[in-house]
Amino acid sequence: MMNNDSVKQYVIIGAGGHAAVIADILYKCGHTVKGFLSDDTAAGTKVLDNIVLGNLDSWQEHRDCLFIIGVGDNSTRERIAQTYPMEYGIAIHPSVVMGSQVEVGRGSVIMAGCIINPRTIIGEHCIINTSASLDHDNKIGDFAHISPGVTLAGAVSIGRRTHIGTGSCVKNNISVCDDVIIGAGASVVRDILEPGTYVGVPARKIK
Repeated sequence: MMNNDSVKQYVIIGAGGHAAVIADILYKCGHTVKGFLSDDTAAGTKVLDNIVLGNLDSWQEHRDCLFIIGVGDNSTRERIAQTYPMEYGIAIHPSVVMGSQVEVGRGSVIMAGCIINPRTIIGEHCIINTSASLDHDNKIGDFAHISPGVTLAGAVSIGRRTHIGTGSCVKNNISVCDDVIIGAGASVVRDILEPGTYVGVPARKIK
Protein backbone atom coordinates (compact mmCIF):
# COMPACT_ATOMS: atom_id res chain seq x y z
CA MET A 1 0.00 0.00 0.00
CA MET A 2 1.26 3.46 -0.87
CA ASN A 3 0.30 6.78 0.65
CA ASN A 4 -2.09 8.49 -1.80
CA ASP A 5 -2.81 11.61 0.25
CA SER A 6 -0.52 13.87 -1.81
CA VAL A 7 -3.38 16.10 -3.01
CA LYS A 8 -3.67 17.83 0.35
CA GLN A 9 -1.51 19.65 2.85
CA TYR A 10 -0.93 18.19 6.28
CA VAL A 11 -1.29 19.60 9.77
CA ILE A 12 0.39 17.69 12.60
CA ILE A 13 -1.11 17.57 16.09
CA GLY A 14 1.69 18.03 18.63
CA ALA A 15 4.99 19.87 18.45
CA GLY A 16 7.50 17.59 20.15
CA GLY A 17 10.09 15.18 18.80
CA HIS A 18 7.58 12.64 17.53
CA ALA A 19 5.71 15.34 15.63
CA ALA A 20 8.97 16.51 14.08
CA VAL A 21 9.75 12.97 12.86
CA ILE A 22 6.33 12.78 11.21
CA ALA A 23 6.92 16.14 9.51
CA ASP A 24 10.26 14.86 8.22
CA ILE A 25 8.57 11.76 6.78
CA LEU A 26 6.00 13.91 5.01
CA TYR A 27 8.72 16.18 3.58
CA LYS A 28 10.59 13.15 2.25
CA CYS A 29 7.40 11.89 0.60
CA GLY A 30 7.05 15.22 -1.21
CA HIS A 31 4.05 16.37 0.81
CA THR A 32 3.47 19.85 2.20
CA VAL A 33 3.23 20.47 5.94
CA LYS A 34 1.17 23.57 6.71
CA GLY A 35 2.20 23.54 10.37
CA PHE A 36 1.50 22.14 13.83
CA LEU A 37 -1.28 22.46 16.40
CA SER A 38 -0.46 22.17 20.09
CA ASP A 39 -2.03 23.00 23.43
CA ASP A 40 1.42 22.95 25.07
CA THR A 41 3.58 24.98 22.67
CA ALA A 42 3.03 28.65 21.88
CA ALA A 43 1.75 29.69 18.47
CA GLY A 44 4.60 30.87 16.26
CA THR A 45 7.13 28.43 17.72
CA LYS A 46 9.23 26.97 14.92
CA VAL A 47 9.38 23.18 14.49
CA LEU A 48 11.73 22.11 11.68
CA ASP A 49 10.63 24.20 8.67
CA ASN A 50 7.17 25.12 9.97
CA ILE A 51 5.51 26.79 12.94
CA VAL A 52 2.85 26.06 15.53
CA LEU A 53 -0.32 27.51 14.05
CA GLY A 54 -2.42 27.49 17.21
CA ASN A 55 -4.06 25.14 19.70
CA LEU A 56 -6.13 22.05 18.92
CA ASP A 57 -9.42 23.92 19.10
CA SER A 58 -8.35 25.94 16.06
CA TRP A 59 -8.31 22.84 13.84
CA GLN A 60 -11.40 23.88 11.90
CA GLU A 61 -9.42 26.76 10.42
CA HIS A 62 -7.46 24.08 8.53
CA ARG A 63 -10.26 21.80 7.33
CA ASP A 64 -8.74 21.75 3.85
CA CYS A 65 -5.83 19.73 5.25
CA LEU A 66 -5.23 16.15 6.36
CA PHE A 67 -4.20 15.70 9.99
CA ILE A 68 -1.87 13.28 11.78
CA ILE A 69 -1.60 13.07 15.56
CA GLY A 70 2.10 13.39 16.38
CA VAL A 71 1.87 12.30 20.02
CA GLY A 72 3.62 9.18 21.28
CA ASP A 73 1.30 8.30 24.17
CA ASN A 74 -1.31 5.81 23.00
CA SER A 75 -4.17 6.93 25.26
CA THR A 76 -3.59 10.58 24.37
CA ARG A 77 -3.78 9.79 20.65
CA GLU A 78 -7.04 7.95 21.24
CA ARG A 79 -8.50 10.84 23.24
CA ILE A 80 -7.58 13.38 20.56
CA ALA A 81 -8.94 11.19 17.75
CA GLN A 82 -12.23 10.70 19.59
CA THR A 83 -12.54 14.39 20.44
CA TYR A 84 -11.71 16.04 17.12
CA PRO A 85 -13.49 14.80 13.94
CA MET A 86 -10.61 15.70 11.64
CA GLU A 87 -9.81 13.99 8.34
CA TYR A 88 -6.75 11.92 9.19
CA GLY A 89 -3.99 11.00 6.76
CA ILE A 90 -1.19 8.42 6.73
CA ALA A 91 2.59 8.93 6.81
CA ILE A 92 4.83 6.19 5.38
CA HIS A 93 8.57 6.80 5.08
CA PRO A 94 9.84 6.15 1.53
CA SER A 95 12.39 3.62 2.82
CA VAL A 96 9.68 1.28 4.17
CA VAL A 97 9.57 -2.18 2.56
CA MET A 98 5.87 -2.95 2.13
CA GLY A 99 4.52 -6.37 1.19
CA SER A 100 1.41 -7.22 -0.78
CA GLN A 101 -2.09 -6.82 0.68
CA VAL A 102 -0.95 -4.70 3.61
CA GLU A 103 -3.63 -2.45 5.10
CA VAL A 104 -2.80 0.74 7.01
CA GLY A 105 -5.47 2.61 8.94
CA ARG A 106 -5.97 6.36 8.92
CA GLY A 107 -3.75 8.37 11.21
CA SER A 108 -1.02 5.73 11.33
CA VAL A 109 2.68 6.38 10.83
CA ILE A 110 5.34 3.97 9.56
CA MET A 111 8.85 5.25 10.12
CA ALA A 112 12.19 4.80 8.38
CA GLY A 113 13.61 1.33 7.79
CA CYS A 114 10.51 -0.70 8.66
CA ILE A 115 9.61 -3.98 6.98
CA ILE A 116 5.90 -4.81 6.74
CA ASN A 117 5.32 -8.22 5.20
CA PRO A 118 2.25 -9.43 3.29
CA ARG A 119 -1.31 -9.47 4.64
CA THR A 120 -0.43 -7.46 7.72
CA ILE A 121 -3.22 -5.20 8.98
CA ILE A 122 -2.28 -2.03 10.87
CA GLY A 123 -5.12 -0.25 12.65
CA GLU A 124 -5.86 3.45 13.00
CA HIS A 125 -3.50 5.92 14.67
CA CYS A 126 -0.74 3.34 15.16
CA ILE A 127 2.97 4.05 15.37
CA ILE A 128 5.29 1.58 13.65
CA ASN A 129 8.58 3.04 14.74
CA THR A 130 12.05 3.11 13.21
CA SER A 131 13.38 -0.21 11.82
CA ALA A 132 10.57 -2.35 13.23
CA SER A 133 9.96 -5.64 11.43
CA LEU A 134 6.44 -7.05 11.11
CA ASP A 135 6.25 -10.43 9.41
CA HIS A 136 3.29 -11.85 7.48
CA ASP A 137 -0.30 -11.81 8.74
CA ASN A 138 0.24 -9.53 11.72
CA LYS A 139 -2.73 -7.61 13.16
CA ILE A 140 -1.98 -4.38 15.00
CA GLY A 141 -4.85 -2.86 16.99
CA ASP A 142 -5.82 0.82 16.89
CA PHE A 143 -3.59 3.24 18.83
CA ALA A 144 -0.82 0.65 19.34
CA HIS A 145 2.86 1.61 19.32
CA ILE A 146 5.50 -0.76 17.94
CA SER A 147 8.80 0.76 19.10
CA PRO A 148 12.15 1.02 17.25
CA GLY A 149 13.85 -2.26 16.47
CA VAL A 150 10.92 -4.49 17.46
CA THR A 151 10.57 -7.85 15.69
CA LEU A 152 7.12 -9.41 15.36
CA ALA A 153 7.15 -12.91 13.83
CA GLY A 154 4.32 -14.22 11.66
CA ALA A 155 0.64 -14.15 12.63
CA VAL A 156 1.11 -11.99 15.73
CA SER A 157 -1.87 -10.06 17.11
CA ILE A 158 -1.29 -6.86 19.12
CA GLY A 159 -4.19 -5.24 21.02
CA ARG A 160 -5.44 -1.65 21.18
CA ARG A 161 -3.24 0.86 23.00
CA THR A 162 -0.55 -1.75 23.55
CA HIS A 163 3.07 -0.58 23.56
CA ILE A 164 5.78 -3.00 22.44
CA GLY A 165 9.08 -1.67 23.83
CA THR A 166 12.29 -0.97 21.96
CA GLY A 167 14.20 -4.00 20.72
CA SER A 168 11.71 -6.54 22.01
CA CYS A 169 10.49 -9.55 20.03
CA VAL A 170 7.26 -11.50 19.83
CA LYS A 171 7.18 -15.17 18.76
CA ASN A 172 4.97 -16.31 15.88
CA ASN A 173 1.27 -17.02 16.49
CA ILE A 174 1.24 -15.00 19.73
CA SER A 175 -1.65 -12.79 20.83
CA VAL A 176 -1.13 -9.77 23.10
CA CYS A 177 -4.30 -8.20 24.51
CA ASP A 178 -5.28 -4.52 24.81
CA ASP A 179 -3.50 -2.11 27.18
CA VAL A 180 -0.23 -4.01 27.61
CA ILE A 181 3.25 -2.53 28.00
CA ILE A 182 6.11 -4.77 26.91
CA GLY A 183 9.44 -3.57 28.30
CA ALA A 184 12.47 -2.86 26.14
CA GLY A 185 14.37 -5.98 25.10
CA ALA A 186 11.68 -8.39 26.27
CA SER A 187 10.89 -11.68 24.54
CA VAL A 188 7.22 -12.66 24.35
CA VAL A 189 6.81 -16.41 23.85
CA ARG A 190 3.33 -16.97 25.32
CA ASP A 191 -0.03 -15.28 24.76
CA ILE A 192 -0.62 -12.28 27.03
CA LEU A 193 -4.26 -12.23 28.12
CA GLU A 194 -4.21 -9.63 30.92
CA PRO A 195 -3.43 -5.90 30.70
CA GLY A 196 -0.29 -4.87 32.54
CA THR A 197 3.46 -4.42 32.24
CA TYR A 198 5.63 -7.33 31.14
CA VAL A 199 9.44 -7.45 31.08
CA GLY A 200 12.28 -9.90 30.69
CA VAL A 201 13.26 -13.01 28.72
CA PRO A 202 10.80 -14.61 28.62
CA ALA A 203 8.45 -11.73 29.38
CA ARG A 204 6.69 -11.89 32.77
CA LYS A 205 4.12 -9.58 34.35
CA ILE A 206 5.47 -7.21 36.98
CA LYS A 207 2.35 -5.05 37.55
